[in-house]
Amino acid sequence: MPEPVHRLSYRVIYGDTDKAGVVYYGTYMRLFEAGRTEYMRELGDISYASLEDDGVILPVTEAYCRYKSPARYDDLLSIETAVAKVTKVSIKFVYRIVHEDSGRLVAQGFTVHAAVNPEGRLARMPQAVRDLYERWKDKGW
Repeated sequence: MPEPVHRLSYRVIYGDTDKAGVVYYGTYMRLFEAGRTEYMRELGDISYASLEDDGVILPVTEAYCRYKSPARYDDLLSIETAVAKVTKVSIKFVYRIVHEDSGRLVAQGFTVHAAVNPEGRLARMPQAVRDLYERWKDKGW
């Protein structure tokens, strides 16, 4: 995972689990989103709402998750998020979810997001988003 990495603690709630008592596979995309949202927020109040106010939407164009070991109700997880690549029109976030107590890898993956305008056409990635990696690095994380 490229540095720098943002870490977000998350305790698994009952609604995250399936009948077998493990975190439902679709939940991981929501956890990725939580990590991504907080990563952007930590870097100077970049939020999806502020991007949308500026006329830019960042839909997911590609998503991947590799499940390595189960997480269960009440487990304390760490959602690790980093930016792997930024272009003029896209950004790729990478994620690792680990058990906070043991450090055991639960899942890892990535999402790619395109910058589009409200009509759905490709748009230039806002400078604030393109600067995510450099701004984070400058904070010493």
